[in-house]
Amino acid sequence: MKKIYFIINPAAGIHHSRKQKLEEMIPEYFPAETFQTEIVRINEKDRISDLTQKAVAKGYDIIVAVGGDGTINEIAQVLVDSSAVLGIIPAGSGNGLAHFLKIPFKLEEALNLIKNGEAMCIDTIQLNDRIAVSIAGMGFDARIARQFALDNHRGFFTYFKIAVKEYITFRPRLFQVIANNFIIKERAILLSIANSNQFGYNTFIAPKASITDGLADITIVKKIPYSKILRTVVLLFTHKIDKSLYVNTYKADQFTVIRETGKYVNIDGEPFKMDKEVHVKVKPHSLRILIPL
Repeated sequence: MKKIYFIINPAAGIHHSRKQKLEEMIPEYFPAETFQTEIVRINEKDRISDLTQKAVAKGYDIIVAVGGDGTINEIAQVLVDSSAVLGIIPAGSGNGLAHFLKIPFKLEEALNLIKNGEAMCIDTIQLNDRIAVSIAGMGFDARIARQFALDNHRGFFTYFKIAVKEYITFRPRLFQVIANNFIIKERAILLSIANSNQFGYNTFIAPKASITDGLADITIVKKIPYSKILRTVVLLFTHKIDKSLYVNTYKADQFTVIRETGKYVNIDGEPFKMDKEVHVKVKPHSLRILIPL
């Protein structure tokens, strides 16, 4: 009998009625004669990682994240290097990893994927003592994540409003990247470390990224003149940001980033405080995840 544990994050995203509908659908798709399921709707006192540890200790085969990239990240902290499998039902704001993996957004299709999907081993990226599954960022990226976390509203328009407001006053800062075969010093507004290819909302910051190549894609973005922003946004949405004159890209499996300033690092859409020196290492094939056949 397959054991499946659903962790629903009611605070994620904007479509809250969808999560209620999902809870009603689960018994239909996973009958008790064949499946053992448990549904947990987290509250403010719950730690997602603690719930995940309990599920693993109980022998659940699949832990399902019903939320966005932040919810996925919390579950992955526990599931990395384990035999348990991560399932995803997209219910967040940007849903970057779900878009990248082509996880279906329709509930019926997402539940069928949990039931019949194939488990694939993907890379993760370790930044100091924290795992990133999809993407991490410093500078402007981290500022947006911090302000978004403080805002009571979710969704694309909130994210866009914050980005526009912050861009006006955000100043470039110096980043130093030290890898085995290169050293970079650049003054920029953003340094992205990508496992998948996007932030979310189909904004492709690392068009050539792969979650199985054992490498992180480093994208460094300089301050873009206002006259060039529209063209750059088009490149961002059309898998061509690496063609911009204001963008440099690199690949490495292990490196250190030294920041001139900044407390926060954006990890899968959530801000985390870190030292100015961040040690980055790819963990190849360290997370089992359900993908469409």
